[in-house]
Amino acid sequence: MLSIVPTPLGNLQDMTMRALDTLKSVDFVLCEDTRRTQILLTHFGISKPTIRYNENDDFSVRRCLDLLRSGKNCALVSDCGTPCISDPGWKLVRDAAKENLPITSLPGPSAAACALAGAGFTGGAFTFLGFLPRKPGKAAKLLSAAYALKHPVIVYESPYRVIKMLELIAKTLGEDTPAVAAREISKVYEEWLRGNVCQIAAELKKRSKVQGEFVLVIGLPDTQQEEDDEPDFPY
Repeated sequence: MLSIVPTPLGNLQDMTMRALDTLKSVDFVLCEDTRRTQILLTHFGISKPTIRYNENDDFSVRRCLDLLRSGKNCALVSDCGTPCISDPGWKLVRDAAKENLPITSLPGPSAAACALAGAGFTGGAFTFLGFLPRKPGKAAKLLSAAYALKHPVIVYESPYRVIKMLELIAKTLGEDTPAVAAREISKVYEEWLRGNVCQIAAELKKRSKVQGEFVLVIGLPDTQQEEDDEPDFPY
């Protein structure tokens, strides 16, 4: 069995009982970074062999598949959050599924879902783009296409590029585009910045140093949001 196991975004109290039970029961833990995962396992008193899973190394993928083929139970984890969602893992899941190897996916922490819930834009559909391409032209095309669907758009960004990304959003979608920047979700210095993309960029520019990982939730204008929230027919 391959078990996809989400791990906390930052606060270890977000670890679920089922995730802990799974990690205790498997034969191997396949991880993005063995050092990071070992800290997590040690904190919860779990002693299991860890194997680094490298999505870009065919040998690494085959090695993990061989373990599953031999009947071993393996847990797939990333450094934080849910594997395969802007994190390594999907190639292993794809190949295991092709061979009809048993797979289960546990519910748990997701930065995208957490940020959307706290944004207050909508409880319905959204478009998740993860990390956008480094080239501004490609990123702008993706943003425009996603925003045209008239749903909130969620992107991940590093502290080193978040201001440039906000400026690109302003240039592509408009300076008054509403947004929420969720920084360091679930960690000690968690912060939520709200306003339009230019206002959030201006706030970050005031700081001597921008730190922490960001989830940007790009909303629709209030009038558009209210229209989209109206049901097409009475319930």
